[in-house]
Amino acid sequence: MSFITTVSAWLIPFILLLILLTATWKKIPSYELFVEGGKEGIKMAVSLLPFLVGMIVSISILRSSGALEAFIELITPLLALIGIPPDIIPLALVRPISGTAALGMTTELISTHGPDSFIGRLASTMQGSTDTTLYILTVYFGAIGIRKMGYALKVGLLADLIGILASVVIVTLIFG
Repeated sequence: MSFITTVSAWLIPFILLLILLTATWKKIPSYELFVEGGKEGIKMAVSLLPFLVGMIVSISILRSSGALEAFIELITPLLALIGIPPDIIPLALVRPISGTAALGMTTELISTHGPDSFIGRLASTMQGSTDTTLYILTVYFGAIGIRKMGYALKVGLLADLIGILASVVIVTLIFG
């Protein structure tokens, strides 16, 4: 085994042991606190379920209705002018909503066009340059009860747009 593999295999057990030894030394009831944290985690997961179901249903409706494909057809001439392949637009639109759906789309693009193709490289770069803004706001803000998320939404979506455009520019400059 290489050094990195050995360190990786032992790092988490070592950290857990260190935490338990420190808790024992400071006479902190670590097991009871662990169980209490688990209970809170389950309560939070149950409270987040409606938000997650809403996001999943919204994505399914968007894709199944054909609205996404109609939108792409509508903007294809504009995309051609600025050098953005239409195949990448579903990924750019879904990425701020769902990381899992975006990963599925990236996988599909890479299997269709190849990992070394322009679209494969663009999809990979875009996947790493953007975030799941709407998911993050829905889940984390919903978990702590924040209802007014206007500025966070604007800044997050602006950052996603910049990440998408930067991906197109950088991949075009390097591989185009």
